[in-house]
Amino acid sequence: MTNHDNKVKLFLVDDDAVFLKSLEIEFLQNADFDIETYHTGEQCVEHLSNSPDIIILDYHLDGINKNAMNGLETLIQIKALYPKMPVVILSSQDKIEVAVNCMYHKAFDYVVKSETAFMRLQKLIDTIFHYQKMEKELNWYMDRM
Repeated sequence: MTNHDNKVKLFLVDDDAVFLKSLEIEFLQNADFDIETYHTGEQCVEHLSNSPDIIILDYHLDGINKNAMNGLETLIQIKALYPKMPVVILSSQDKIEVAVNCMYHKAFDYVVKSETAFMRLQKLIDTIFHYQKMEKELNWYMDRM
């Protein structure tokens, strides 16, 4: 699933330009990622053909345009087009019902924006790739039975 130069392709989607840039810098300083950043869900969906490995998506996304798709609507569109795409929702809200709703719509996980958010995201990326590797191995095994 990763692109041909073996870098993990991340889409970072957040309407907060400062947070988006700081997240991008964190990822670039800590690992060899190919990163595309978007300020709206619409831009993210428009560029899905660029084949991201993982999408990190803000929950609100209404800071630039009040009529923009929110993160949940964006998640639903991504999953309609690419059901297996791992999407992690980021939010400043620490509300269980928001997290449950995101998980119901097949987000891989829900991370609250905090000082530990980046470390949590890094661990989730590792988990996603470990899970995908196990799934490939299982499929390989099942194909031979």
